[in-house]
Amino acid sequence: MRGLFDAGAAGDYNAVEPGAVVGHHGEAMSEEATGPRQRVLVVDDHAVVRAGFRKILDATDDLETAGEAGTAGEALALAAEGRFDVVMLDISLPDANVLETVAALRRRSPALPILIVSMHPEDQYAVNLLRAGASGFFAKAGEAKDLLAALRLVIAGRRYVSPALAEALALEATGVTQEPPHRQLSNREFQVFVGLAAGKTVTDLADAMCLSVKTVSTYRTRVLQKMNLERNADLTAYALRHNLLV
Repeated sequence: MRGLFDAGAAGDYNAVEPGAVVGHHGEAMSEEATGPRQRVLVVDDHAVVRAGFRKILDATDDLETAGEAGTAGEALALAAEGRFDVVMLDISLPDANVLETVAALRRRSPALPILIVSMHPEDQYAVNLLRAGASGFFAKAGEAKDLLAALRLVIAGRRYVSPALAEALALEATGVTQEPPHRQLSNREFQVFVGLAAGKTVTDLADAMCLSVKTVSTYRTRVLQKMNLERNADLTAYALRHNLLV
């Protein structure tokens, strides 16, 4: 997060509870007081990180932190109320996998843009999150000005990927570099892969994904075949090598 918060953006703030709706300068506000700015829902389980983002956003003329959440559950509840123009979603939340959270947000608010913000390498996770319905992927190591540009782009209805990721994808598309096996998975398959790699059972995933155990087992078989692996332990080892466990 060094790039985002280097300039003291996280200093001198009033703490706001996650799950709250906030106004300019971070004070609590009523549901009606939204103002002319584009309203951002900031979702991160670390209060100091939310404070840093709030400082960056509220220093602009066109964006404001209109709500904060520390869990996926809080984010879904706030997003369903329809007062936001974009969600800034941390990739690692304590109560849900990010793919599940993106899918749930898409179901509840189909038109709401979602910008994923992550400490993890974008080239490993970004493609699958874009397939899941995210509007963009921004690395926390980036600059504040680039974060603001990414937010404005997805609010305008476009997708955001960094120049580095765009170049990597272009090289894969032209065959210059080889696409890693996990990129060949469908969104559902990738979700099952990540869950199994993290130690979840087929039953756990069936409950979380609202699918039958038989369906999830079928996805597991496809994942192992596509990735040329034999068992769940192989999935975990692969995920660790590629920084895919969040």
